[in-house]
Amino acid sequence: AILSTGYQVAVLGASGAVGREVVRLFEQRSFPVTRLKLLASARSAGTPVPWRGGSIEIEAVAPDSFSGCDFAFFSAGASRSREWAPVAREAGATVIDNSSAFRMDPDVPLVVPEVNGSALTARDTLVSVPNCSAIILLMAVAPLRALGEIDRLIVSTYQSASGGGAAMMEDLLDQTRDSLEGRAPTPKTTPHPYAFNLFSHNTPIGPDGHNEEESKVMTEARKILGRPDLKVNVTCVRVPVLRAHTESVTIEFKDKAPSVEAIREAVSSFPGVRLVDEPQNNRFPMPFEASGQDDVLVGRVRKDPSHDSAICLMVSGDQLLKSAALTGVQIAEKLSELRKVVETAPRA
Repeated sequence: AILSTGYQVAVLGASGAVGREVVRLFEQRSFPVTRLKLLASARSAGTPVPWRGGSIEIEAVAPDSFSGCDFAFFSAGASRSREWAPVAREAGATVIDNSSAFRMDPDVPLVVPEVNGSALTARDTLVSVPNCSAIILLMAVAPLRALGEIDRLIVSTYQSASGGGAAMMEDLLDQTRDSLEGRAPTPKTTPHPYAFNLFSHNTPIGPDGHNEEESKVMTEARKILGRPDLKVNVTCVRVPVLRAHTESVTIEFKDKAPSVEAIREAVSSFPGVRLVDEPQNNRFPMPFEASGQDDVLVGRVRKDPSHDSAICLMVSGDQLLKSAALTGVQIAEKLSELRKVVETAPRA
């Protein structure tokens, strides 16, 4: 529950897929917005966005855009975040940033509220939302920490077009239409044909052989879990799915692996996670069912026959919701609660 009377809020990147979801979630979750400013680049200025039965026009972001704002939600990319976050904070706003700009800064909390919400304090004025694949992974891994110490994670991702924003989603639709109508697909946002194809995630490959997406998941998982020693190996693949990422995860424990029944019970009782594990119906986590859902779906729970201390899972989650917009709004809700406690605490 939100404990404040209301906030002035700005959304930078309001023309994008994540920004639109943030605005929609304000209404769905009754986040107490008294004044909403929607910001983007000049080319998007004037675009109407639905709000409370009417609409609000997007404004071009400017130095005075954040004046009077309590919260500023950023989903416009790392370079924009680096440019405008200091401006917003100087104006008195708390910035909740959905880019990679500040995630690995040791002074900036990197938070999935259900996993490490205790990392937030009422004093925080800049909080990072983690990488989308890292969020989905850790929502599945976090419930298992009570069952034994985790030693290693091996992850393969199947990432949807929504991870590349509205333009990539539209590009996938266009390429699919072209392919079905007998025309050669012409990629606009991807390095290879996307329709009826898959390829290694379209981020640069580093000297260690991992692409940027894989490196983000590995480093961010360690920071969020407070486990700098955690062994993690990730392979990220872009697949022709419009929305919601899926992952195959092998989890190795220090000691004997917990039972399948214990894992299912732990997953079922964890907030924000839903167990989808029906071997008799071959029904497990799928992007088709995860799309539009707040919960992360976890299932296909089984022992690893090649390793006594390992278990395997499948995970699927909406990249635009829990993996981006929803986590950002939940962070604001948590900060609101923390600050209300400080405001109402008796003074010494």
